[in-house]
Amino acid sequence: MNAKKYGVGYYPAPGVHLKWVEKDHIEQAPIWCSVDMRDGNQSLVVPMNMEEKLEFFRVLLNVGFKEIEVGFPAASETEYAFLRTLIEKNLIPQDVTVQVLTQCREHIIRKTFEACKGAPSAIIHFYNSTSVAQREQVFRKSKDEIKKIAVDGAKLVKKLASEYEGNFRFEYSPESFTGTEPEYALEVCNAVLDVLEPSAENNVIINLPVTVEMSMPHVYASQIEYMSENLKYREFVTLSLHPHNDRGTGVADAELALLAGADRVEGTLFGNGERTGNVDVVTLAMNLYSHGVDPQLDFSNMPYLVQEYEKCTRMHVNERSPYAGALVFAAFSGSHQDAIAKGMKYRDEKQLDRWTVPYIPIDPRDISRTYDADVIRVNSQSGKGGIGYLLEQTYGYILPPQMREHFSYLCKSISDHEHKELKVSDVYDIFREHYFLHNAPITIADMHFFRREKDVVEIEVTFARDGKETKVTASGNGSLDAVSNALKKFTGKAYTLQVYTEHSMQEQGSGSVAAAYIGIQNRDGAMSWGAGTNTDIIRAGADALLAAFSNMQ
Repeated sequence: MNAKKYGVGYYPAPGVHLKWVEKDHIEQAPIWCSVDMRDGNQSLVVPMNMEEKLEFFRVLLNVGFKEIEVGFPAASETEYAFLRTLIEKNLIPQDVTVQVLTQCREHIIRKTFEACKGAPSAIIHFYNSTSVAQREQVFRKSKDEIKKIAVDGAKLVKKLASEYEGNFRFEYSPESFTGTEPEYALEVCNAVLDVLEPSAENNVIINLPVTVEMSMPHVYASQIEYMSENLKYREFVTLSLHPHNDRGTGVADAELALLAGADRVEGTLFGNGERTGNVDVVTLAMNLYSHGVDPQLDFSNMPYLVQEYEKCTRMHVNERSPYAGALVFAAFSGSHQDAIAKGMKYRDEKQLDRWTVPYIPIDPRDISRTYDADVIRVNSQSGKGGIGYLLEQTYGYILPPQMREHFSYLCKSISDHEHKELKVSDVYDIFREHYFLHNAPITIADMHFFRREKDVVEIEVTFARDGKETKVTASGNGSLDAVSNALKKFTGKAYTLQVYTEHSMQEQGSGSVAAAYIGIQNRDGAMSWGAGTNTDIIRAGADALLAAFSNMQ
């Protein structure tokens, strides 16, 4: 690797353009334009066929895009036919504008207008490359010759728009803007605007693409601010962005450029596009949402959107992709799980409207994700707080702290030995298997209580062991203490009842199911745990005691 062969290939804006630095957030959503059907489609190993394109177009409409670049109709018969299908079958809603891309070449522009004939609303997006590298290496033309290509293209689209049936707007891109001197890019864009003559009735889009990321995002922001402040007809010009992601900072480019004065963003779902892709509109929009700004796009059913995207494009949304990835809300770490569980509980206790839960930037339910399956995930790294929270939220069991810790180590050990993640149902099965009575050697066939004195309860309990029933009488300072003393008397084994908690679980008719948890300590100091449920709280406690005793054996 030889870093010396690389250098700065971009051109900072002249002067100081740092007004965007003074802003700490974006106040409103930009105009969105999806380029999934064009830039995202042309970058696929197998481009979408007609049926897939129609299905994906419907997906984009459902998300709420009002501007959709549907293709490069002069470059592909499929894209030409697709656009004609949209127009001839009246598939374009009245409030949606389709956009088409064309180079500044006469025969391509003319075929593009043929494809757009009769469109209810269409943006003719024409471009030519203006960068130093393209001028010198590809076109081998001077600045004036390159500018003439742009101006001639503007004249032709303006002329054809008056001749063809349809409602047309214009967009111009100095392609490879990031490799172009900003002063020259401004000169070319203003020359194009002089031809198109923007007005209140004729809004024109100037799109400044990050065709290749060359600089850090703040450099692009200053370039955008420079262009915004110096474009002619600025009040009638929509300043648009088209960031790619070569340096992995496409989202940052877009966010800082919006602070710098841009009005519009072209991008794709999940960052699909040439090379490292376009800017990810999902991330951009959800970032706005997380700051309390309505993005004007609907991602409330993110799992469905991921499913449709993967089906139509044959691409995969990475598990760590912001907001949409399968694992982006997942917490495996014990400390993270504990903080999330406590944050959820605090939110419920305080009945908070604002979302402030640790580690989780937005409420997963807002995009159709769930807490049990998506947030707290159980493996060998998990902790007692998260595992206990899952059991409580999904099944209603509120374990005492010491038992929760014992249970968490049990789950982690199983996950570690089996080398797998545990689902919520697995956690529940482990809980039931290890703490409830299952084929215990000793069970209670019957029991009756008598109160002989104020603080003394007597019990007559029938224990069953190996098919043989034995009646035992004992007393205690309460029902559970009496059962415990009877068990000790029957078995001859000593222990100390250390922990007992109970709670109501769920209403069932006029009664409710009670859950009881018991921890007993043997002579060596080791703790054993048991749980029981019953409509009778005394029986629930007795079952929990027998389960704990069985676990002590």
